Amino acid sequence: MDILKKHNRFYLISILVATVLCILWTALVRTVPASDFNYYDTIARQVATGGQWGNTYTSVGYAIGLGFVYSIFGASLFVAKTFNVLLTLIGYFLFYRLVKKLKISELKKRIIFAIFVLFPVNIFYNSLLCTEILFTTLFLLITNIYFSENKYKYIFIGILTGIETMIKPFFMAFFFAIFLVEVIKNKKLVKPFLNALVVIVLTCIVIAPFVYRNTKMMGEFTFVSNNGGIVLYINNNSQNHSGRWMDAAKVKNSIVLTEKYKKANMTEKNHMLSAAAKKWIKSHPREFFILGCKRLLNTYYVGDDVVFTFNGANLSDAVQHYLLVYTNLIRNLVFLPATVLVVIYAVNVIRAIVKKKSDELDEFELYALISLCMFTGVYFITEGQGRYAFPFAFILIYFFSKIVKGNGEAWK
Repeated sequence: MDILKKHNRFYLISILVATVLCILWTALVRTVPASDFNYYDTIARQVATGGQWGNTYTSVGYAIGLGFVYSIFGASLFVAKTFNVLLTLIGYFLFYRLVKKLKISELKKRIIFAIFVLFPVNIFYNSLLCTEILFTTLFLLITNIYFSENKYKYIFIGILTGIETMIKPFFMAFFFAIFLVEVIKNKKLVKPFLNALVVIVLTCIVIAPFVYRNTKMMGEFTFVSNNGGIVLYINNNSQNHSGRWMDAAKVKNSIVLTEKYKKANMTEKNHMLSAAAKKWIKSHPREFFILGCKRLLNTYYVGDDVVFTFNGANLSDAVQHYLLVYTNLIRNLVFLPATVLVVIYAVNVIRAIVKKKSDELDEFELYALISLCMFTGVYFITEGQGRYAFPFAFILIYFFSKIVKGNGEAWK
């Protein structure tokens, strides 16, 4: 491996240090899964013993993967957290391969890499049974494949996009992100369309068995999960003032309290909630926009997601407070300037398109921008919380590195 070469020793040492920190964190901080994380653990244990793969309520891609791990090594939090550390380590190597492909100075590459592997949540999330680590590792794999010369790369990306859709359903739209990148960069339409078509067709093939299973269970067409409606409903109503999760029963004249809702199946409930949320959005555009902005603030700049990572670990209030302050400080030192630089780059992209010079744009930066916009658009409409920023932290870290001046020749 090229990472073992002498001039790459910095990256290897960084990975080793970060991995040791991950292991120490999971060993010393005995996090107990709660809420969604407990649900994933429960489904994974069911999968491991041949039980039901969820009830269509929410996406279970991560739980299915964890269930297969449980079936081999046994169902325990130790196994789940070891799986997390392994995925994180794989992610580090994938990010190394990606960084080495970037057309930037060696100094910037080292800054990006060091910040990423030592980013607080990259360490702390290893004790959490959540979708983010697996999803991010696969996203890094997809990104590496996309910037490779492999002639079958769109086939691989389509398959992996299908797996990612099982984890986070909105990722099915990734084919369109690829289409936009290639249309803007190459100023062509047919080839980008065909490439995107390969991705979406294979994505549909991968998720088809589970969609069929869900449809058979519900007696009507059902996607990979049924929680899109509830998420939209609880985050878009006149009682939600924070842009965060709230109890659906506390929405004024809440649908969930009606007899019709209570008698409906999961898919019918999903349709009812989605329709009500869309109706509210159409009649309250100003309030919807304000809530959307709050959701983005919660996602990017409120790092209270770290609280989940020491749930039940019996850490003192002082230690918990310190960790919360520390992670928020690091997060915003990176994310705030990165956001400014993303906006500046977006303006430059628009200018390049208008001037018909989009072929001069850096392909990775364009890919990073469009991917980030895809994630951001979803969270603007649905829900905002700190852990949703985890999968695209590497993109913001990349843009953050643009504050570094100079070509970094001395680092080569």
